[in-house]
Amino acid sequence: MIKIMADSTCDLSQEVVEQYKISIAPLTITINDKDYLDKIDISSDEFYKILGSIDVLPTTAMPSPKKFMTIMDQAIEEGYTEILCICMSSGTSGSYQSAKVAEEYFQETYTDPKYRIHVVDSKSMSHGSGYLILKSAILREQGATFDELVSFNEQYKRNVKHFLSVDDLDNLIKSGRLTNVSAMIGKVLKVKPIMSMRDGKGAIVAKLRGRKKVLQHYITEFNKRVDLDMTKFIIVGYTSDRLVAESLEIKIRNETTFTGDIYIMQMGTAVGTHVGLGGLSMYFIEKGHQHDGLLMNEMNQMLEANKKLTKFLTKNELVKTFEEYRAKMKK
Repeated sequence: MIKIMADSTCDLSQEVVEQYKISIAPLTITINDKDYLDKIDISSDEFYKILGSIDVLPTTAMPSPKKFMTIMDQAIEEGYTEILCICMSSGTSGSYQSAKVAEEYFQETYTDPKYRIHVVDSKSMSHGSGYLILKSAILREQGATFDELVSFNEQYKRNVKHFLSVDDLDNLIKSGRLTNVSAMIGKVLKVKPIMSMRDGKGAIVAKLRGRKKVLQHYITEFNKRVDLDMTKFIIVGYTSDRLVAESLEIKIRNETTFTGDIYIMQMGTAVGTHVGLGGLSMYFIEKGHQHDGLLMNEMNQMLEANKKLTKFLTKNELVKTFEEYRAKMKK
């Protein structure tokens, strides 16, 4: 039997966690000097209600190796012999390193060859690692072997495409993810940065004005990038506003050829601390590992603007020419 486990940054819904019997090692979040176990002592909804009223950002701490080992021991007691542990990117969290320490203890404790374990550095954050976990759980239910699950994760972890936008830049400023100058310009121009993952770390890949353009960017990029053979479901994430996530779901149904499942899930405390209120994300599997950068996107935006301008000017020239022709005919 194969046990799938993760840290709580995967942000999978409780319904999914229970359905596929996924074990979760919780992060610890500290708010106003008080510690909470993520999704145990504090829910995401409770967290966002608090987040809007505090001046000092909460801090998070990775699960200890002991917490991971406790889950592993329990899995063995329940009859599991193979354990797949999928963690948030090592570039953004220490959970992976903590799980690797627990992996060493596991191998020293359970020396029988029938006991196997593999820890995955997902190179992802939030529902990005959640995507790999859910996909692995579905494949396990379909009869995939342990080796096949390991192979899938290591082969496709860099193909899980992330898009994350924020409605308010304040938390990115406080957490140092944006410089004060960039933030000031963003606030004045009402620019919403869109982030993705690059080499296991978050990077801003586009800056757009208004939520409507953000949603359209998600759809346009999805249509260009998606591997429909591998993307059997999409995860749409949100922090505090579920309605905007539902708006994105509607656009996906209406403006793409995708016909699979769309899961709407709330982002948790680790990502929410930096993203803040109004965050919106989208996750799917892309073809290959395509480059996605701020410069490229801004160049594409400029080209698109030039096309629209050319179209407008051409149309006006045709109208002007037609009007001049009519004037001559009247003479």
